[in-house]
Amino acid sequence: MNQQIEPLASHPAPPCAVVIFGASGDLTKRKLVPSLYNLASIGMLPADFSIIGVARREMSHDAFREQMTKDMQEFATQKIDPALWDKFRERIYYCQGEFDNPETYGRLATLLEESEKKHGTQGNALFYLSVQPTYFAPIAEQLKQHNLVEEKDGHWRRVIVEKPFGHDLASARELNGRLSAALAESQIFRIDHYLGKETAQNILVFRVGNAMFEPIWNRHHIDHVQITVAESIGVEGRGAFYETAGAFRDVIQNHMFMLMALIAMEPPNSLAGEAVRNEKVKLLQAVRQMTPDEVLRDTVRGQYGAGTVNGKPVPGYREEKNVAPDSTIETYAALKLGIDNWRWAGVPFYLRSGKRLPRRSTEIIVRFKSPALSLFGDNEADPLGPNRLIFHIQPEEGIALQVRAKVPGPTICTRGVKLDFGYSQFGPVAPTTGYEKMMYDCMMGDSTLFHRTDMVDAAWIAAQPIIETWAANPPTDLPNYAAGTWGPAAAEEMMHRDQHNWQIPVA
Repeated sequence: MNQQIEPLASHPAPPCAVVIFGASGDLTKRKLVPSLYNLASIGMLPADFSIIGVARREMSHDAFREQMTKDMQEFATQKIDPALWDKFRERIYYCQGEFDNPETYGRLATLLEESEKKHGTQGNALFYLSVQPTYFAPIAEQLKQHNLVEEKDGHWRRVIVEKPFGHDLASARELNGRLSAALAESQIFRIDHYLGKETAQNILVFRVGNAMFEPIWNRHHIDHVQITVAESIGVEGRGAFYETAGAFRDVIQNHMFMLMALIAMEPPNSLAGEAVRNEKVKLLQAVRQMTPDEVLRDTVRGQYGAGTVNGKPVPGYREEKNVAPDSTIETYAALKLGIDNWRWAGVPFYLRSGKRLPRRSTEIIVRFKSPALSLFGDNEADPLGPNRLIFHIQPEEGIALQVRAKVPGPTICTRGVKLDFGYSQFGPVAPTTGYEKMMYDCMMGDSTLFHRTDMVDAAWIAAQPIIETWAANPPTDLPNYAAGTWGPAAAEEMMHRDQHNWQIPVA
């Protein structure tokens, strides 16, 4: 389901050309072009812009425009204004070529020059690398060799890099080293679409902008934090990729670590991009390094077998296309992390993510400590429940606070109730893809929601003990949960050892 948000800002981005490497792929037609159109529809895309798609297949400018028109009819998140699309369409161009062929970049340079003259892009360019990770560094190096990322005369050149940012600590450092040799850090925008979602952005506002929460946002008042990213789908034809990644690398080490950083970071001294990212780095660097024994005790791996999801039978992971029949790749992972700083010492952070779970849901639950003295233990209409603050990130977005309240009547009887916030409170809003904010911020040069080199490094350092211990101790019990259930029993047992339970996400 598409998220819904209000217009992103009060003025358009500066003139620029948007160059999309991998323009024939799914991300371009499903997210990137619809996002740019949505920005144009609310006046946030500059009047002077162009889009240049780069891909391998032979195609003319007109054929590419026609393909984008058909794709928009299928994937647009709002009704298309024919007049606006006509203006949008005439600024779309195509550059055919292999990503490692120097001739491709010569043709691209010519198109950028022509675009600047015809559409007034003023020499500014955003390069979006919607390609396989093996091409990230080669494309950046080719752009440098052909002077396509040189910033001069006040013009900017920026590069958006999709995940994954490496496969482990060593590969991440190699990738970052090559990117840094070709680009300045201020030109590199490592994107995480989870952070573009409204509720993810609202975490810091909610914490720091409300005086009632920040004073209690610490180990004295918070018992633990749960972060869940649940998916009902399987690998969806991506078996070959998943066999090299798994749930931990695909979701937890990047998306979920960064959500944890937003929840747990210290308040920045300003909202400037570097100030916010500095605090995220400090938090990630404070994640306790797990010993091998701690990894074996406080992490769980799972793999789904055959089962039923949404009333339909589905195969097990090992029966999926391009998956080894004896695969030991995890499709589910859960872990308990500690953060060694004054704010969070002793507060566990529980993270879990899995495929073929009962429903799709991403949420963060901040569980507050119970009152020191329970006055109403004998007057509960339902089991005593602690206060919880719940951030619903997808599919529906919103924030809920669970509290206790007296049930109407002559006697004292309490029940858990929720105080809910939804984005409908801001009035009718247009549906979006979730990429608009990230694209706009890059055009504006705002790096707040993007990953810096040291953030990526710190996240991999925290993850490395888990990766190494898992590699040295391959699982022997897979598959260990049926599709359509909430994961392996070992994940519940891990919580029960701490007298906790995983909270079932809201349907």
